[in-house]
Amino acid sequence: MEGRVDYKDYYAMLGVSKDASQEDIQKAYRKLARKYHPDVNKDSGAEARFKEISEAKEVLADPEKRQKYDRYGSAWRYAQQHGGAPPPGADEFHFDFGGGGFRGFDFGDLDGGASGFSSFFEMLFGGARGGAWQGARAGEWSSAGADHEARLELSLEEAARGGEREISLTDPATGETKTYRVKIPSGVRAGQRIRLSGRGGKGSGSGKAGDLYLKIDLAPDPRFRLEGSDLHTRLPIAPWEAALGTEAEVATLSGPVSVRVPPGSPSGRKIRLRGRGFPTRDGGHGDLLAELRIVVPEQLSARERELYEELREKSPFKAR
Repeated sequence: MEGRVDYKDYYAMLGVSKDASQEDIQKAYRKLARKYHPDVNKDSGAEARFKEISEAKEVLADPEKRQKYDRYGSAWRYAQQHGGAPPPGADEFHFDFGGGGFRGFDFGDLDGGASGFSSFFEMLFGGARGGAWQGARAGEWSSAGADHEARLELSLEEAARGGEREISLTDPATGETKTYRVKIPSGVRAGQRIRLSGRGGKGSGSGKAGDLYLKIDLAPDPRFRLEGSDLHTRLPIAPWEAALGTEAEVATLSGPVSVRVPPGSPSGRKIRLRGRGFPTRDGGHGDLLAELRIVVPEQLSARERELYEELREKSPFKAR
């Protein structure tokens, strides 16, 4: 027999196109969340609408889940739970993202008869017997809360050192500010995420709360450039220091250290300080490379000019 079930169009729920960027999806979610959050909107149906847009955002904001959803529609959870394998009978159904819903599926092809019908809905609502679908059959629908994501900016020193930090985040929908104590692992990198279990959206019924993910940003540091686990910095020196050699202080993430500049050092020479770089994944540290830059006075005193002119007259050195 032929059956028809409308799938949830997450793109339509958020009011975005199928090729919307992650930024567009986040903006659309925040706008709708402020409008329909139950603490703000007391109209009937607002809570259900808020749960819908939270569910849509949970899927579309995650590249892996979004890819599965784009291919399998409401059956994306099955594909994710089975290592990317298509749902049973996937070659016999079609998702119409133009509003036509879910069509062309023969329920008799799933285990046969009524059991096939049951298997199909278990596939749509999470795979295993029980959970959300079983609750729905018992009249007690439950679903997990949506995962949330926020950005956490750290200085290079904070990221290298790690430790604990207290942060405050404001819910854009309610304006409520919550404070969290976060454990930051030593050597965390830009783009990595710290998970706060159960700190995301509230679940429905007996569903557990979602998680809060803090995506790391590293604040620009005018002193250093991070490449891999090595730090790069510049060490300005005077012409006579480059010619005669000197001792100079170099900034590091743990404080200044003294280095020896060899006589006759050209501009661009790099002095390597081993183990003074950024933490590595194996518990070590990269290096710090200080690049020498010869600088000259912008203005010369009469005596300085006299000395430079004397040097020009008497030195056999030719730069070109």
